[in-house]
Amino acid sequence: MDASESTLPTELADRRPALLRGWRPWAIAGAALLLLWLVFRGGKKDTAANPAGRPVPVSVAQARKGDMAVRLSGLGTVTALSNVTVKSRVDGQLVRVDFTEGQLVHEGQQLAEIDPRPFKVQLMQAEGQFAKDNAAYQNAKADLARLEGLVKQGIISRQQLDTQVSSVAQYEAALKSDQAQVESAKLNLVYSRVTAPIAGRVGLRLVDVGNMVRATDGTGLVTIAPIQPINVVFSVPADSIQKVLAQNAKATKLTVEAWDRDLRTRLASGTLSAIDNQVDPGTGTVRLKALFSNGDKALFPNQFVNAQLLVDTLRGVVIVPTVAVQRSPQSSFVYVVKGDGTVELRTVEIEGTDGDDTAVSKGLSGGEIIVTDGLEKLRPGSKVALPKAPGAKG
Repeated sequence: MDASESTLPTELADRRPALLRGWRPWAIAGAALLLLWLVFRGGKKDTAANPAGRPVPVSVAQARKGDMAVRLSGLGTVTALSNVTVKSRVDGQLVRVDFTEGQLVHEGQQLAEIDPRPFKVQLMQAEGQFAKDNAAYQNAKADLARLEGLVKQGIISRQQLDTQVSSVAQYEAALKSDQAQVESAKLNLVYSRVTAPIAGRVGLRLVDVGNMVRATDGTGLVTIAPIQPINVVFSVPADSIQKVLAQNAKATKLTVEAWDRDLRTRLASGTLSAIDNQVDPGTGTVRLKALFSNGDKALFPNQFVNAQLLVDTLRGVVIVPTVAVQRSPQSSFVYVVKGDGTVELRTVEIEGTDGDDTAVSKGLSGGEIIVTDGLEKLRPGSKVALPKAPGAKG
Protein backbone atom coordinates (compact mmCIF):
# COMPACT_ATOMS: atom_id res chain seq x y z
CA MET A 1 0.00 0.00 0.00
CA ASP A 2 1.48 3.38 -1.06
CA ALA A 3 1.12 6.72 0.67
CA SER A 4 -1.68 8.06 -1.65
CA GLU A 5 -4.02 5.17 -0.82
CA SER A 6 -3.49 5.57 2.90
CA THR A 7 -4.39 9.25 2.82
CA LEU A 8 -7.71 8.91 0.77
CA PRO A 9 -10.15 8.41 3.67
CA THR A 10 -8.64 11.38 5.46
CA GLU A 11 -9.24 13.62 2.43
CA LEU A 12 -12.90 12.50 2.10
CA ALA A 13 -13.44 13.16 5.76
CA ASP A 14 -12.04 16.62 5.34
CA ARG A 15 -14.41 17.33 2.37
CA ARG A 16 -17.69 16.00 4.11
CA PRO A 17 -18.86 19.38 5.46
CA ALA A 18 -18.48 20.91 2.04
CA LEU A 19 -20.52 18.11 0.41
CA LEU A 20 -23.35 18.50 2.92
CA ARG A 21 -23.40 22.23 2.35
CA GLY A 22 -23.79 21.55 -1.38
CA TRP A 23 -26.88 19.25 -0.98
CA ARG A 24 -28.81 21.48 1.45
CA PRO A 25 -30.27 23.92 -1.16
CA TRP A 26 -31.53 20.98 -3.24
CA ALA A 27 -33.28 19.43 -0.23
CA ILE A 28 -35.02 22.69 0.60
CA ALA A 29 -36.16 23.15 -2.98
CA GLY A 30 -37.54 19.58 -3.10
CA ALA A 31 -39.51 20.03 0.11
CA ALA A 32 -41.02 23.23 -1.25
CA LEU A 33 -42.11 21.52 -4.46
CA LEU A 34 -43.69 18.65 -2.47
CA LEU A 35 -45.65 21.14 -0.36
CA LEU A 36 -46.92 22.94 -3.46
CA TRP A 37 -48.01 19.62 -5.00
CA LEU A 38 -49.97 18.65 -1.90
CA VAL A 39 -51.70 22.03 -1.81
CA PHE A 40 -52.57 21.77 -5.50
CA ARG A 41 -53.96 18.24 -5.06
CA GLY A 42 -56.09 19.29 -2.11
CA GLY A 43 -57.43 22.16 -4.14
CA LYS A 44 -58.50 19.78 -6.91
CA LYS A 45 -60.40 17.64 -4.42
CA ASP A 46 -62.38 20.61 -3.22
CA THR A 47 -63.46 21.72 -6.69
CA ALA A 48 -66.25 19.12 -6.78
CA ALA A 49 -68.00 20.95 -3.97
CA ASN A 50 -66.60 24.39 -4.75
CA PRO A 51 -68.87 26.70 -6.76
CA ALA A 52 -65.82 27.99 -8.63
CA GLY A 53 -64.59 24.48 -9.48
CA ARG A 54 -65.37 22.04 -12.28
CA PRO A 55 -69.13 21.36 -12.80
CA VAL A 56 -70.40 18.20 -11.14
CA PRO A 57 -72.20 15.77 -13.51
CA VAL A 58 -75.70 15.02 -12.17
CA SER A 59 -79.03 13.55 -13.21
CA VAL A 60 -82.12 15.69 -12.86
CA ALA A 61 -85.90 15.52 -13.00
CA GLN A 62 -88.67 18.05 -13.20
CA ALA A 63 -91.08 18.47 -10.31
CA ARG A 64 -94.67 18.18 -11.48
CA LYS A 65 -97.97 19.14 -9.95
CA GLY A 66 -100.84 16.69 -9.85
CA ASP A 67 -102.68 14.04 -7.84
CA MET A 68 -100.85 11.21 -6.10
CA ALA A 69 -102.27 8.02 -4.59
CA VAL A 70 -101.07 7.08 -1.11
CA ARG A 71 -100.76 3.33 -0.66
CA LEU A 72 -99.70 0.99 2.11
CA SER A 73 -97.77 -2.07 0.97
CA GLY A 74 -97.35 -5.40 2.67
CA LEU A 75 -96.46 -8.99 1.88
CA GLY A 76 -99.63 -11.06 1.68
CA THR A 77 -100.78 -14.65 1.36
CA VAL A 78 -103.66 -15.79 -0.80
CA THR A 79 -106.11 -17.84 1.26
CA ALA A 80 -109.28 -19.66 0.28
CA LEU A 81 -112.55 -18.62 1.92
CA SER A 82 -112.77 -22.17 3.25
CA ASN A 83 -110.73 -25.33 2.91
CA VAL A 84 -112.65 -28.61 3.15
CA THR A 85 -111.24 -32.10 3.54
CA VAL A 86 -113.71 -34.50 1.96
CA LYS A 87 -114.15 -37.64 4.05
CA SER A 88 -116.34 -40.72 3.80
CA ARG A 89 -119.30 -40.85 6.19
CA VAL A 90 -119.51 -44.65 6.02
CA ASP A 91 -117.09 -47.55 6.17
CA GLY A 92 -116.45 -49.54 3.03
CA GLN A 93 -114.26 -50.15 0.00
CA LEU A 94 -113.57 -47.31 -2.41
CA VAL A 95 -114.74 -48.60 -5.80
CA ARG A 96 -114.70 -45.48 -7.96
CA VAL A 97 -113.17 -41.98 -8.18
CA ASP A 98 -115.09 -39.52 -10.33
CA PHE A 99 -112.81 -36.47 -10.33
CA THR A 100 -109.54 -35.41 -11.90
CA GLU A 101 -106.86 -33.92 -9.68
CA GLY A 102 -106.91 -30.13 -9.92
CA GLN A 103 -110.42 -30.11 -11.42
CA LEU A 104 -112.96 -27.40 -10.65
CA VAL A 105 -116.07 -28.97 -9.14
CA HIS A 106 -119.46 -27.59 -8.18
CA GLU A 107 -121.38 -28.16 -4.98
CA GLY A 108 -123.12 -31.58 -4.92
CA GLN A 109 -121.00 -33.09 -7.70
CA GLN A 110 -120.15 -36.75 -7.14
CA LEU A 111 -116.48 -37.28 -6.36
CA ALA A 112 -116.24 -40.98 -5.42
CA GLU A 113 -118.30 -44.03 -4.55
CA ILE A 114 -118.06 -46.50 -1.69
CA ASP A 115 -119.24 -50.07 -2.40
CA PRO A 116 -123.05 -49.66 -1.99
CA ARG A 117 -124.00 -53.36 -1.78
CA PRO A 118 -123.69 -53.74 2.01
CA PHE A 119 -125.93 -50.70 2.49
CA LYS A 120 -128.52 -52.08 0.07
CA VAL A 121 -128.63 -55.27 2.14
CA GLN A 122 -129.08 -53.26 5.34
CA LEU A 123 -131.94 -51.36 3.71
CA MET A 124 -133.66 -54.59 2.71
CA GLN A 125 -133.32 -55.94 6.24
CA ALA A 126 -134.74 -52.76 7.75
CA GLU A 127 -137.66 -52.73 5.31
CA GLY A 128 -138.38 -56.41 6.06
CA GLN A 129 -138.47 -55.79 9.79
CA PHE A 130 -140.75 -52.82 9.24
CA ALA A 131 -143.14 -54.93 7.15
CA LYS A 132 -143.21 -57.67 9.81
CA ASP A 133 -143.92 -55.26 12.66
CA ASN A 134 -146.46 -53.40 10.57
CA ALA A 135 -148.43 -56.63 10.01
CA ALA A 136 -148.42 -57.33 13.73
CA TYR A 137 -149.54 -53.76 14.37
CA GLN A 138 -152.44 -54.03 11.97
CA ASN A 139 -153.51 -57.32 13.60
CA ALA A 140 -153.32 -55.73 17.07
CA LYS A 141 -155.46 -52.81 15.87
CA ALA A 142 -158.10 -55.24 14.55
CA ASP A 143 -158.13 -57.14 17.85
CA LEU A 144 -158.54 -53.86 19.70
CA ALA A 145 -161.60 -52.97 17.59
CA ARG A 146 -163.21 -56.35 18.34
CA LEU A 147 -162.46 -56.10 22.07
CA GLU A 148 -164.02 -52.64 22.22
CA GLY A 149 -167.30 -54.17 20.90
CA LEU A 150 -167.15 -57.01 23.39
CA VAL A 151 -166.57 -54.61 26.27
CA LYS A 152 -169.65 -52.65 25.27
CA GLN A 153 -171.64 -55.90 25.30
CA GLY A 154 -170.19 -56.76 28.72
CA ILE A 155 -168.70 -60.01 27.49
CA ILE A 156 -165.09 -59.24 28.55
CA SER A 157 -163.60 -57.08 31.26
CA ARG A 158 -162.21 -53.60 30.87
CA GLN A 159 -158.77 -54.88 31.90
CA GLN A 160 -158.46 -57.05 28.77
CA LEU A 161 -159.23 -54.02 26.63
CA ASP A 162 -156.55 -51.94 28.37
CA THR A 163 -154.01 -54.71 27.80
CA GLN A 164 -154.80 -54.72 24.09
CA VAL A 165 -154.51 -50.92 23.92
CA SER A 166 -151.02 -51.22 25.44
CA SER A 167 -150.06 -53.87 22.88
CA VAL A 168 -151.13 -51.60 20.01
CA ALA A 169 -149.03 -48.77 21.46
CA GLN A 170 -146.00 -51.05 21.66
CA TYR A 171 -146.38 -52.03 18.01
CA GLU A 172 -146.64 -48.37 17.06
CA ALA A 173 -143.35 -47.67 18.86
CA ALA A 174 -141.73 -50.65 17.14
CA LEU A 175 -142.87 -49.32 13.77
CA LYS A 176 -141.26 -45.94 14.48
CA SER A 177 -137.99 -47.67 15.38
CA ASP A 178 -138.21 -49.78 12.23
CA GLN A 179 -138.88 -46.68 10.16
CA ALA A 180 -135.76 -45.04 11.64
CA GLN A 181 -133.73 -48.09 10.66
CA VAL A 182 -135.07 -47.87 7.13
CA GLU A 183 -134.19 -44.18 6.89
CA SER A 184 -130.74 -44.84 8.34
CA ALA A 185 -130.08 -47.54 5.76
CA LYS A 186 -131.25 -45.19 3.00
CA LEU A 187 -128.96 -42.46 4.33
CA ASN A 188 -125.97 -44.81 4.38
CA LEU A 189 -126.76 -45.73 0.81
CA VAL A 190 -126.75 -42.03 -0.10
CA TYR A 191 -123.49 -41.53 1.80
CA SER A 192 -121.87 -44.27 -0.27
CA ARG A 193 -121.84 -41.62 -3.02
CA VAL A 194 -119.27 -39.03 -1.87
CA THR A 195 -120.21 -35.58 -3.17
CA ALA A 196 -118.54 -32.16 -3.03
CA PRO A 197 -119.82 -30.14 -0.05
CA ILE A 198 -118.66 -26.85 -1.65
CA ALA A 199 -117.59 -25.59 -5.07
CA GLY A 200 -113.88 -25.13 -5.74
CA ARG A 201 -110.72 -26.76 -6.99
CA VAL A 202 -109.90 -30.28 -5.83
CA GLY A 203 -106.37 -31.16 -4.79
CA LEU A 204 -104.39 -34.34 -5.21
CA ARG A 205 -106.13 -37.64 -4.53
CA LEU A 206 -105.30 -38.96 -1.06
CA VAL A 207 -106.77 -42.49 -1.39
CA ASP A 208 -106.68 -44.84 -4.36
CA VAL A 209 -109.44 -47.09 -5.62
CA GLY A 210 -109.56 -50.46 -3.85
CA ASN A 211 -108.63 -49.20 -0.40
CA MET A 212 -110.90 -49.55 2.60
CA VAL A 213 -112.04 -46.20 3.93
CA ARG A 214 -113.68 -45.43 7.26
CA ALA A 215 -115.60 -42.54 8.64
CA THR A 216 -112.98 -42.15 11.38
CA ASP A 217 -110.07 -41.73 8.95
CA GLY A 218 -108.29 -38.42 9.51
CA THR A 219 -106.73 -38.13 6.05
CA GLY A 220 -109.86 -37.99 3.94
CA LEU A 221 -110.23 -38.59 0.22
CA VAL A 222 -109.33 -35.16 -1.20
CA THR A 223 -109.36 -31.47 -0.29
CA ILE A 224 -111.41 -28.73 -1.93
CA ALA A 225 -110.48 -25.05 -1.87
CA PRO A 226 -112.79 -22.44 -3.42
CA ILE A 227 -110.97 -19.91 -5.61
CA GLN A 228 -113.80 -17.61 -6.68
CA PRO A 229 -113.93 -15.42 -4.68
CA ILE A 230 -110.68 -15.62 -2.73
CA ASN A 231 -108.97 -13.73 0.11
CA VAL A 232 -105.55 -12.10 0.53
CA VAL A 233 -104.28 -11.64 4.10
CA PHE A 234 -101.51 -9.06 4.53
CA SER A 235 -100.00 -6.80 7.21
CA VAL A 236 -99.45 -3.05 7.47
CA PRO A 237 -97.50 -1.05 10.08
CA ALA A 238 -99.43 -0.32 13.25
CA ASP A 239 -98.58 3.39 12.89
CA SER A 240 -100.75 3.55 9.78
CA ILE A 241 -103.80 1.71 11.11
CA GLN A 242 -105.62 4.86 12.24
CA LYS A 243 -105.54 6.20 8.69
CA VAL A 244 -106.91 2.89 7.45
CA LEU A 245 -109.69 2.89 10.04
CA ALA A 246 -110.66 6.46 9.20
CA GLN A 247 -110.91 5.72 5.49
CA ASN A 248 -112.64 2.39 6.05
CA ALA A 249 -115.35 4.12 8.10
CA LYS A 250 -116.48 5.95 4.97
CA ALA A 251 -119.12 4.54 2.67
CA THR A 252 -116.72 3.50 -0.11
CA LYS A 253 -114.67 0.33 0.11
CA LEU A 254 -110.89 0.70 0.10
CA THR A 255 -109.20 -0.71 -2.99
CA VAL A 256 -106.50 -3.38 -2.63
CA GLU A 257 -104.30 -4.52 -5.50
CA ALA A 258 -102.35 -7.78 -5.60
CA TRP A 259 -98.98 -7.66 -7.40
CA ASP A 260 -96.40 -10.32 -8.10
CA ARG A 261 -93.23 -10.61 -6.02
CA ASP A 262 -91.25 -8.28 -8.28
CA LEU A 263 -94.00 -5.62 -8.27
CA ARG A 264 -94.04 -5.71 -12.05
CA THR A 265 -97.39 -7.32 -12.82
CA ARG A 266 -100.72 -6.53 -11.21
CA LEU A 267 -102.53 -9.81 -10.67
CA ALA A 268 -105.93 -8.70 -9.41
CA SER A 269 -107.88 -5.88 -7.81
CA GLY A 270 -110.22 -6.26 -4.83
CA THR A 271 -111.56 -4.49 -1.75
CA LEU A 272 -110.68 -4.44 1.93
CA SER A 273 -113.05 -6.76 3.81
CA ALA A 274 -111.74 -7.06 7.38
CA ILE A 275 -109.28 -5.54 9.87
CA ASP A 276 -107.81 -7.54 12.74
CA ASN A 277 -108.64 -6.44 16.29
CA GLN A 278 -105.10 -6.33 17.64
CA VAL A 279 -101.50 -5.45 16.85
CA ASP A 280 -99.00 -8.27 16.53
CA PRO A 281 -96.44 -7.42 19.27
CA GLY A 282 -93.72 -9.40 17.53
CA THR A 283 -93.84 -7.46 14.26
CA GLY A 284 -95.65 -4.24 15.17
CA THR A 285 -98.15 -4.77 12.36
CA VAL A 286 -101.89 -5.27 11.96
CA ARG A 287 -103.34 -7.96 9.72
CA LEU A 288 -105.86 -7.00 7.04
CA LYS A 289 -107.99 -9.15 4.75
CA ALA A 290 -109.04 -8.26 1.21
CA LEU A 291 -111.61 -9.99 -0.98
CA PHE A 292 -110.95 -10.62 -4.69
CA SER A 293 -113.44 -11.94 -7.23
CA ASN A 294 -110.54 -13.70 -9.01
CA GLY A 295 -112.50 -14.00 -12.22
CA ASP A 296 -109.43 -14.92 -14.28
CA LYS A 297 -108.12 -17.32 -11.59
CA ALA A 298 -104.83 -15.40 -11.36
CA LEU A 299 -104.68 -15.88 -7.58
CA PHE A 300 -103.91 -19.33 -6.18
CA PRO A 301 -104.34 -20.49 -2.57
CA ASN A 302 -101.17 -20.06 -0.44
CA GLN A 303 -99.57 -17.90 -3.13
CA PHE A 304 -97.35 -15.03 -1.89
CA VAL A 305 -98.22 -11.60 -3.32
CA ASN A 306 -97.49 -7.94 -2.65
CA ALA A 307 -100.67 -6.23 -1.50
CA GLN A 308 -101.10 -2.48 -1.96
CA LEU A 309 -103.90 -0.74 -0.07
CA LEU A 310 -105.08 2.62 -1.42
CA VAL A 311 -105.77 4.75 1.68
CA ASP A 312 -105.90 8.27 0.23
CA THR A 313 -105.40 10.45 -2.84
CA LEU A 314 -103.49 13.73 -2.46
CA ARG A 315 -104.89 16.40 -4.76
CA GLY A 316 -102.87 19.19 -6.40
CA VAL A 317 -99.51 18.40 -4.79
CA VAL A 318 -95.98 18.76 -6.15
CA ILE A 319 -94.61 15.32 -7.01
CA VAL A 320 -90.89 14.52 -7.17
CA PRO A 321 -88.88 11.29 -7.40
CA THR A 322 -88.32 9.79 -3.97
CA VAL A 323 -84.56 9.45 -4.63
CA ALA A 324 -84.26 13.26 -4.89
CA VAL A 325 -85.38 13.81 -1.29
CA GLN A 326 -82.55 13.88 1.26
CA ARG A 327 -83.06 13.86 4.99
CA SER A 328 -81.07 15.47 7.79
CA PRO A 329 -81.74 15.39 11.54
CA GLN A 330 -83.48 18.76 11.20
CA SER A 331 -85.51 18.49 7.97
CA SER A 332 -85.93 17.07 4.49
CA PHE A 333 -84.37 18.87 1.52
CA VAL A 334 -83.73 18.73 -2.22
CA TYR A 335 -81.18 20.35 -4.51
CA VAL A 336 -82.83 22.70 -7.01
CA VAL A 337 -80.96 23.65 -10.20
CA LYS A 338 -81.06 27.40 -10.82
CA GLY A 339 -80.84 29.22 -14.14
CA ASP A 340 -77.11 29.93 -13.81
CA GLY A 341 -76.24 26.24 -13.55
CA THR A 342 -75.71 26.18 -9.78
CA VAL A 343 -77.72 24.35 -7.16
CA GLU A 344 -79.68 25.61 -4.21
CA LEU A 345 -80.45 23.56 -1.10
CA ARG A 346 -84.21 23.81 -0.56
CA THR A 347 -85.96 22.63 2.62
CA VAL A 348 -89.27 20.89 1.86
CA GLU A 349 -92.19 19.38 3.76
CA ILE A 350 -93.22 15.85 2.81
CA GLU A 351 -96.92 14.99 2.70
CA GLY A 352 -96.71 11.39 1.57
CA THR A 353 -94.73 8.78 -0.34
CA ASP A 354 -95.91 6.16 -2.81
CA GLY A 355 -93.07 3.98 -4.04
CA ASP A 356 -90.94 6.02 -6.45
CA ASP A 357 -92.96 9.22 -5.97
CA THR A 358 -93.03 11.67 -3.06
CA ALA A 359 -95.56 14.46 -2.53
CA VAL A 360 -94.14 17.82 -1.37
CA SER A 361 -96.57 20.20 0.34
CA LYS A 362 -94.21 23.17 0.91
CA GLY A 363 -90.87 24.44 -0.39
CA LEU A 364 -91.09 23.48 -4.06
CA SER A 365 -93.09 24.48 -7.12
CA GLY A 366 -94.13 22.48 -10.13
CA GLY A 367 -91.75 22.75 -13.10
CA GLU A 368 -88.57 23.28 -11.06
CA ILE A 369 -85.56 21.11 -11.89
CA ILE A 370 -84.20 18.98 -9.05
CA VAL A 371 -81.16 16.73 -8.78
CA THR A 372 -81.81 12.99 -8.53
CA ASP A 373 -78.29 11.52 -8.85
CA GLY A 374 -74.84 12.78 -7.83
CA LEU A 375 -76.19 14.35 -4.64
CA GLU A 376 -73.26 13.25 -2.50
CA LYS A 377 -70.89 15.59 -4.41
CA LEU A 378 -73.00 18.72 -4.11
CA ARG A 379 -72.90 21.71 -1.79
CA PRO A 380 -75.07 24.84 -1.93
CA GLY A 381 -73.83 26.91 -4.85
CA SER A 382 -72.06 24.06 -6.66
CA LYS A 383 -72.02 24.18 -10.44
CA VAL A 384 -73.57 21.18 -12.15
CA ALA A 385 -73.29 19.65 -15.58
CA LEU A 386 -76.74 18.65 -16.80
CA PRO A 387 -77.16 15.57 -18.98
CA LYS A 388 -77.51 16.29 -22.69
CA ALA A 389 -80.83 15.70 -24.38
CA PRO A 390 -80.94 12.69 -26.74
CA GLY A 391 -79.62 13.72 -30.15
CA ALA A 392 -77.97 16.89 -28.88
CA LYS A 393 -74.53 17.70 -30.37
CA GLY A 394 -71.38 18.66 -28.56
